[in-house]
Amino acid sequence: MTTRGIRQELLDLLFQMGCDAHPKEFVALLTARDGVIDEVNLLPGTVTGGDSASLLLDMMPLSTHIAGSCHSHPNGVLRPSDVDVRFFPRTGRFHIIIGYPYSQNNWRCFTADGHPFNMAVVT
Repeated sequence: MTTRGIRQELLDLLFQMGCDAHPKEFVALLTARDGVIDEVNLLPGTVTGGDSASLLLDMMPLSTHIAGSCHSHPNGVLRPSDVDVRFFPRTGRFHIIIGYPYSQNNWRCFTADGHPFNMAVVT
């Protein structure tokens, strides 16, 4: 199934999660249904820190609806690090980075190989 966008309500929630976690990073998985990313999944055992966050990959659900991941960059940098690019293929096709100050202009989507992707916002 082709992913065609992310729900605005979910994007707003991700901004709030970035604010709530600041100055630490957060990381979570994203789920898509009917071609739209519409849900965030927090996994048990997730570790957060000032300059990184990590998931226990063996805690990933066995769902075919996992679309990718989302994590925050408290430093505001909206591009993936080398560590991010190594992580992306393990967790799906699309990866959202939410950056400080966690508002509508402070996010980007990337493909599993780290290339920018113009993800539509769906209301």
